[in-house]
Amino acid sequence: MKITQDTVVEIDYTLTVDGEIVDRSEPGEPLTYLQGHSNIIPGLERALEGKMAGDMFQEIIQPEDGYGPRDEDNVEELAREDFEDDVEIGETYYAQAEDGSVIPFTVLEIDGDNVKVDFNPPLAGQVLTFDVTVVGVREATAEELEHGHAHTPEMEHDHG
Repeated sequence: MKITQDTVVEIDYTLTVDGEIVDRSEPGEPLTYLQGHSNIIPGLERALEGKMAGDMFQEIIQPEDGYGPRDEDNVEELAREDFEDDVEIGETYYAQAEDGSVIPFTVLEIDGDNVKVDFNPPLAGQVLTFDVTVVGVREATAEELEHGHAHTPEMEHDHG
């Protein structure tokens, strides 16, 4: 079966940036996603279209098809008092947006009562190299299509 819109896909992958591994699937635990529902970055989703179980390939993805370009307007100064705990440079924290969504950010530096933070995704502006093996492809269930993502046996699922 080929990877097409509304198929559930399992892939093993290694992601490198400038030759350094930054992420990979765990052995025996492939990444499972629903094709055509923006569950993964656009460039990788497009590269997987039409592939089949057993296919192996490498894809180089430019920032605009990955996590987007880096935007310096997403670097801000926050007050140290806005943080409940000790703040560490390089750590990722989470802020709640007005719409209730959660936005991750990384602490860049601490200067007295000011904390410089970066709301860009950590891989924004990076050229991504994916080495991918397609492990499996199957039709999505009606429930997966309704929810807009794949379900796996070990997934605890509650949309309540």
